[in-house]
Amino acid sequence: MQKTGMSMGAADSAPVDAGIRRDVTALVARARAAQAVADGYDQARINDVVAAAAWAILEPQRNRALAELAVADTGVGVVDDKIRKNYRKTLGLLRDLQAARTVGVIAEDEASGIVEIARPVGVVCAVTPSTNPAATPANKIMNSLAARNAVVVAPSPKGWSTCERLLRYVHQQLDKVGAPRDLVQMLPAPVTKESTAELMRQCDLVVATGSQANVRAAYRSGTPAFGVGAGNVASIIDETADLADAARKIASSKSFDNATSCSSENSVVVVEAVMSRALAALGAEGGILLTGDQKRRLQQAMWRGGKLSATAIGQSAPRIAAAAGLDDVAAQQPRMLLVQEDGVGADHPFSGEKLSPVLAVYLARDFDDACAIVGRIYAFQGAGHSVGLHSRLPERALQLGLGAPVSRVIVGQAHCFATGGSFDNGLPFSLSMGCGTWGRNNFSDNLGVRHYMNVTRVSRAIAERVPTEEALLGDFFARYGR
Repeated sequence: MQKTGMSMGAADSAPVDAGIRRDVTALVARARAAQAVADGYDQARINDVVAAAAWAILEPQRNRALAELAVADTGVGVVDDKIRKNYRKTLGLLRDLQAARTVGVIAEDEASGIVEIARPVGVVCAVTPSTNPAATPANKIMNSLAARNAVVVAPSPKGWSTCERLLRYVHQQLDKVGAPRDLVQMLPAPVTKESTAELMRQCDLVVATGSQANVRAAYRSGTPAFGVGAGNVASIIDETADLADAARKIASSKSFDNATSCSSENSVVVVEAVMSRALAALGAEGGILLTGDQKRRLQQAMWRGGKLSATAIGQSAPRIAAAAGLDDVAAQQPRMLLVQEDGVGADHPFSGEKLSPVLAVYLARDFDDACAIVGRIYAFQGAGHSVGLHSRLPERALQLGLGAPVSRVIVGQAHCFATGGSFDNGLPFSLSMGCGTWGRNNFSDNLGVRHYMNVTRVSRAIAERVPTEEALLGDFFARYGR
């Protein structure tokens, strides 16, 4: 049932500024009115609305304008990479959505007598990060619209201007297809923790991507919520790997958009038998291995007061090296900075997520030891997200899938391109990856349109099928007796 007023979640006991409550209430009321219109759309009409939202960011001039504004206002990432991300992630999601049934009857099973009917959730609160201030809102807008919902975006303060520009483009496209503009709205500036929390309380579903503080707030809001876990991806290179191919893919992933993606590799765990050759291969792809003293100076520059510094987040490797006083390293124009690490935890900050083209390198005795190192890394940070594997042995991917605390095993691919869906793998396109209970999430899928809808099931009577005790317990009785 949709909310008609504020929810009664635990967070409601906190005082809320009357102006914030009034503004959010007005936004949500307009969203509900627009959603009531969309609730009557058929599948063809919804496909037009989703296509309109997609074209708002896919059109080349608008895409470039959004990418340039994102980098200018957040100071994070690379314009050309954001253009590519905006395009490929949106195009891939549009492909997935046009193949999906999201209106009316979406599945029928004569054998079970079950018919499934898609129903909207109502008004979605979409919390989005500064690292992807256009691509992530676009993704959540398209999924929300596909399920006949309205959506109100709560962008990060740094990403507000990019999101506002995106919504202007979306509204222009919605006008073309005659859909209400109020299907897609956003919080007014300045976006605060209080206004975001109030929006979470008043909406029907929260989908939160970004800081773990926002994810935890979403879960505490009293509103049903999907939030994602922390990224801190590790990849294993074993003794059978094609080292040149592994290095090329890791470097491509680690340098893309200055490693702002939660799916970028943060550590590589290399089996001892190929360590020297793997380092050489990474070096050939633009990685520079720092000395112990250089690593110490880099650590001092990247973490101040125990917190990852803006000096590093989303910046290029040369710029980070220069900020650390490593002018000789910066002069070599590295693609990424490599640091050898042997510890894990708060005293070893390179073992955590770095949101920059800085890669920790771990030495493992063998593949089993590599798996154990990955387990220790994820016990510190990143549990549930995903792990990369570069190996010629298929059984090792299965071993990781059976034992590692991850929701995805990415085999022989550039990790940040693959995890959220790619045209050369079968994962659904998404910019929000669930991390399961390992990452304190309630789902382990790539967040997709099924998470944005309710499903009503019609159950019809079928011919009774009652199994015998022998059919179900015969093997048990034979082995253990009655």
